[in-house]
Amino acid sequence: MFTYTVSVSTGKQEFAETINDIYLTLVGTERCSDRTLLDKSIVDHFARGSVRIVLSLTNSGQTRWKLRFEKENACVTVYWICATPKVTAAKYSCCHLYNNDNQTKDRNLTLCSCLNNFCNYICIVCLLQFLWKEWRPGFPMSIDANSSTELPLDIQFEAAKSVDFSLNYITAIRNLGLNKFLKLSSWKDIADFEKIFVKIKNTVSEYVMQNWNKDYFFGYQFLNGCNPVVIKKCMNLPDKFAVTQEMVEGSLDRGLTLQEELKAGNIYIADYAILEGVQANATDPDTKQYLAAPFCLLYKNSQNEILPIAIQLSRQTTAGVGNTVFLPSDNQYDWMLAKMWVKSADFSVHQLVTHLLRTHLISEVFAIAMYRQLAAVHPVFKLLIPHVRFTIAINTAAREKLICKSGLFDKANGTGGIGIVEVIQKAMKSLTYKSLCFPEAMKARGVFNKEDLPNYYYRDDGMMVWEAVKSFVSDVVRIYYGSDETVQEDEEIQAFVQDVCFSGMKNCPKDCEFPNSLKTREQLVEYLTVVIFTASAQHAAVNFGQFDWFAWIPNSPSTMRKPPPTQKGQVDMKYIMDSLPDRGRSSWHLGAVWALSQYQDEEYGKNWSNVPTIIFRKYTLFDIPLNTKKTGSPSELGHLGYPSNSSLPKSY
Repeated sequence: MFTYTVSVSTGKQEFAETINDIYLTLVGTERCSDRTLLDKSIVDHFARGSVRIVLSLTNSGQTRWKLRFEKENACVTVYWICATPKVTAAKYSCCHLYNNDNQTKDRNLTLCSCLNNFCNYICIVCLLQFLWKEWRPGFPMSIDANSSTELPLDIQFEAAKSVDFSLNYITAIRNLGLNKFLKLSSWKDIADFEKIFVKIKNTVSEYVMQNWNKDYFFGYQFLNGCNPVVIKKCMNLPDKFAVTQEMVEGSLDRGLTLQEELKAGNIYIADYAILEGVQANATDPDTKQYLAAPFCLLYKNSQNEILPIAIQLSRQTTAGVGNTVFLPSDNQYDWMLAKMWVKSADFSVHQLVTHLLRTHLISEVFAIAMYRQLAAVHPVFKLLIPHVRFTIAINTAAREKLICKSGLFDKANGTGGIGIVEVIQKAMKSLTYKSLCFPEAMKARGVFNKEDLPNYYYRDDGMMVWEAVKSFVSDVVRIYYGSDETVQEDEEIQAFVQDVCFSGMKNCPKDCEFPNSLKTREQLVEYLTVVIFTASAQHAAVNFGQFDWFAWIPNSPSTMRKPPPTQKGQVDMKYIMDSLPDRGRSSWHLGAVWALSQYQDEEYGKNWSNVPTIIFRKYTLFDIPLNTKKTGSPSELGHLGYPSNSSLPKSY
């Protein structure tokens, strides 16, 4: 005989409280407890954030129970958002369940019958609550909601202001002391940028400020900066890249020719072809802005440093005027500006492809399909929910304030305006399921081998995190799926992946290889690892280092106000300063990367016991595996350290 004390708390979201009566019943495989009214006072009415111990229940030896919550409406029907109930003998995550206010199910039904009927109803309701919508042509599908207030209450942020981009940006500008720089005028020289660095206490940003123009550090960022996913091994030069042996022979320190270095695997490339033909931001009629689609040839020298050895800013097929190849041997201003153009292109690709598309938008597809197809008592739902809980909310806020027409993204970014849509549409054409599998992505870019490319900490740490997540997922899958056949027979899992393939990612090319079914446990493990890794580790790697790497404007210009140079010897410092973002755009840029790099109140492992919350309309069941040993989650794996023999900063 065991006695368990159940406590519940009301969520912190706006309108979470209720004045209706809430009843609790413990439902077991053999019997049910008495239906008990949860104690509430007239004063708090299950007020937001309130916690109360409600009753003690005696267990006669059963090891599986479900909590049934029923809400009886008074004169006014008021929903109740409940944070995670707790039992003294076990802590568990509750489920997002929608209920029929008019249901009259007999609580004495057998557990299996009750649960099956209940889950069938829940799936129908969730299909209606989580509808697909094509926000822009060619984009991944998103939630059908025009504003955050239209979202189901239990997937909204508890603190609405935490996802108010306008407020966050303005707060960032104020906190960084940038208000006085908001006027749109050019800086006089590079040292002027230090004026907006006064309040920054950041070791990495200070290191970037001191070393940004050094070639070794420029190359290092392709490995361990905020966008470490562009660099790839180059075995053959692109047709439109007019670089020759004579141009780069002075940069090759092994005494080999360019072709021999290519064959030896020592040449890498950053190719920004995706920006070719994209319309630059034209939202400000007073300031013309420009984009380029550069090639940057990188060389792994005998010291294992990655160095830039050739940059081409245009894509004509022959060398000459308009297709100049810039070299380290050129005068300092030509080479400096060429590198700035590469970093500006890299920033644009990072913002829209690496970050927005390949973490946020894809994770939202997984999240919507999960809510639509998986009952909240499904073990895979419980496995995924901590990692995608706020994805839909943050993306909705972004569409509402950040990347919408005349949104905050337009204020400082060269790909603002129609460029956002054009870049995402082009990126979708090359998006594949396998590119989301971390080991496969490394192999596809020819950067998987540690001996070939040392000091690539993004890859090394990423592989450790991938394997840790995969191992954890594998253990969970093997608990619930005894064979490959059980995976094939799980209708909810099959519906989940089909919804992702045929609905959420329907704008991907037909050869994108998103699975439309899963036949083995190994396939299920890989799929779930992709979902978790994309929403957690990958997003952390490319998001939370933005202030570190992008705060020093010359290192990553968000836009350029002069066209890319077509000849050598025509550039001076004044031209460079007139090219870089002006004071106003620099301030908006700095405020943006600061705000985006901050953790939300409920993010980064805080209050995991409160994940997720539930809206109670009338009737809900929860799995309670009593006397089950608690195991660590991927979110509790902690920060993986870096090799101690490197003094250079890392992004994540």
